[in-house]
Amino acid sequence: EVQLVESGGGLVQAGGSLRLSCVAFGFTFDDYAIGWFRQAPGKEREGVSCISRPDGSTYYADSVKGRFTISSDNAKNTVYLQMNSLKPEDTAVYYCAADSTGWATLRPSRYDYWGQGTQVTVSS
Repeated sequence: EVQLVESGGGLVQAGGSLRLSCVAFGFTFDDYAIGWFRQAPGKEREGVSCISRPDGSTYYADSVKGRFTISSDNAKNTVYLQMNSLKPEDTAVYYCAADSTGWATLRPSRYDYWGQGTQVTVSS
């Protein structure tokens, strides 16, 4: 059974940091692109960052460039999202997703599997 499990969310003050983890089960982890997305109340789901498999290329939304870093530990079937200098507008439910093409994109519609999400709340 394919499964993605996120963890690491929580409540943090503005300027603080969190590291999200996404652990994958049930598929060949190295073959799938992994993306991080977020959805705030009343807003559409948006791409935050993603990593391609063939070459390890990474991509970031403009709103998080320079503050967030995506990385992968293939031995642990885990992708991380290190979030620094957090802002109240980063508050959302964060999801990881897997794309079987292996080529990453920030478009949610491309992804085949999704985790259940983890809440990130940044207080001002």
